[in-house]
Amino acid sequence: MKKTVITTVLVLTFSSLFSQEKDTIKGSEYNKWSVEFNFGTNKATKPYSTGYFSSNENKFFNMSIINHFDIGVRRMLSTKFGLKFDFASDNIANQSGSGSLPFETQQYRIGLQGVMNLARVLSFEEFTQSVGLLAHAGIQVAQLTSKYGVSNGISEYNGGMIYGLTPQIRISDKLIFTGDFTIVSNIRQHLNWDGSTSAKDNNLTGEMYNTSLGLTYYFGNKQKHADWYVPAPVVVPDPEVIKHLKDIDILMNDTDRDGIVDHLDVENNTPTGVAVDSKGRFIDVNLNGVPDEMDPKPKDGIDGVSKVVIAQSDAIQSLIEKGFVNLFYDLNKDEPNVGSTNNVYYIIKFLKSYPTAKASLMGYADLKGSAAYNLKLSERRVKNIYNLMVSNGIDPSRVTVLANGVDKDFTTTTKTGLSLARRVSIILE
Repeated sequence: MKKTVITTVLVLTFSSLFSQEKDTIKGSEYNKWSVEFNFGTNKATKPYSTGYFSSNENKFFNMSIINHFDIGVRRMLSTKFGLKFDFASDNIANQSGSGSLPFETQQYRIGLQGVMNLARVLSFEEFTQSVGLLAHAGIQVAQLTSKYGVSNGISEYNGGMIYGLTPQIRISDKLIFTGDFTIVSNIRQHLNWDGSTSAKDNNLTGEMYNTSLGLTYYFGNKQKHADWYVPAPVVVPDPEVIKHLKDIDILMNDTDRDGIVDHLDVENNTPTGVAVDSKGRFIDVNLNGVPDEMDPKPKDGIDGVSKVVIAQSDAIQSLIEKGFVNLFYDLNKDEPNVGSTNNVYYIIKFLKSYPTAKASLMGYADLKGSAAYNLKLSERRVKNIYNLMVSNGIDPSRVTVLANGVDKDFTTTTKTGLSLARRVSIILE
């Protein structure tokens, strides 16, 4: 079990050196280095000679005795994995009232460990940004020296494995309070913890438990350390959304570039540069089949002087048939929408071409909102069109305006009904 835990942490840690995770690539976004100091107590469990043990058998740890210290330096390779180098000192001795024969030994060790940030691996960021959890495991070498009795001064060097868990509580972006529980296993320990020579039947194995508290300080000029940095999630576009956007692009196609999208354009081959109505049809006031802008014949209709004279009544009828006598508006707007802008141009052009013609502007609003607000809105709409006509040379006496408020002919609350109600209707005489 011990070997499995250690192997898992080490394999995941060192494999992260070669991983291409997003948070590894963007390592400059967080701090990587930290230093930690811990103090606490130890319990050396085996091996002992007969009559020796370090603490009362009824207590696994005696937290009133501080006999363990360690200091370490850690570098995170990503937000999930890192490496730690540490040094520890443990004093092992019989405790008062334990009933053990007197002894004292001292162990110094150094360790190299892989560190796994379980808070990131398990997505603790969905739970809290103040509590973290690290797992660590690796190898260690140690010197054990007897400090008492006939074995005083005898030392041995051994090595083994080390692994543990470190809960974290974030005090600030730079300072962390930690707890730690670590198991140290010496696999070539020839001395008992009491300093005597170990018996062959203990399989040359020593075991010690450390429990400690400490502080970790983060180095770097970034706001957060890798322990707490959460990379921005990678957003994978929804295939349905992409398909929907493509469908919208298709609907917005305008092959002949006349300002009318293809699915509404009844003449999808309009020559470039000619004016069209709201259905994509080019303007042909004298009805000779040639767009007015491209007609080589002089005209006497809306576009100039021509041999073909169009009666005023026929010109009005043509504008009505082509849908130019209504201007439509977006919700709560007092300027015509994009689809109706050209209509204003043609009405002004008509009035200039027929000096005796007159126009009555009838403003309307949909039934949304109060009656008073809608009356003011319809008034702004007709006045804006009136001012535009006058500023373009139309005599004010030829234009009358009337604000009607809510259009009672379109009382439906459907989107289409509301759109039809928001308009200025133009009556030509």
